Amino acid sequence: MIGRYIFSIVVGSIITLSLIFVMHLLIEHAEDAISKESTKHMLDFVRVKRNETLNTEDYTPEKPPKPPEVPPEVPPQDMDNVDPNAPTINVPPPTVAANVDIGGPGGMNIAEGDYLPIVRVAPVYPARALSRGVEGYVDMGFTVTTTGTVRDPVVLFSTSSLFDRAATRAVLKFKYKPRVVDGVPVDVPNVKTRITFQIEE
Repeated sequence: MIGRYIFSIVVGSIITLSLIFVMHLLIEHAEDAISKESTKHMLDFVRVKRNETLNTEDYTPEKPPKPPEVPPEVPPQDMDNVDPNAPTINVPPPTVAANVDIGGPGGMNIAEGDYLPIVRVAPVYPARALSRGVEGYVDMGFTVTTTGTVRDPVVLFSTSSLFDRAATRAVLKFKYKPRVVDGVPVDVPNVKTRITFQIEE
């Protein structure tokens, strides 16, 4: 208990002496701070005069070139002054021969060869797949008929059932040049194609 009192007295004495010493230093240097001239910093602003001269010359546009002169109208012929005794020239009408016989069924000119795609319609992206950000493809199988249309479309493989109906509708709108064998168009079964669904960025 006595040791605490002694420790407190010693610490208090040290703090008091330190404060007195600091106060002495402040008082001693206060007069120098007041008497010493302080250095002032001045800022110089240089203002540049803006060149505000404007070009006040009048601009006169060039005259456009004159339009070409319109030729005078030809006066109509006076049919009353035609000489009835003037000589006439007989010109026979030209002979026209046209072959209107077009081979093939339905008036189509059919050449030998395999079926060829003519029209491929892009599918309509399903709204549900678009809202979910789903991409993929559908492998379709179908028959190309003798008239070049598509029959019996079948989904062979699909990455998502969301695309099946849109792919089937698109395939039914395809148009082909039919396959011709010995001058006769024939059906082409098991035609395969892939319909890709991809969201453009």
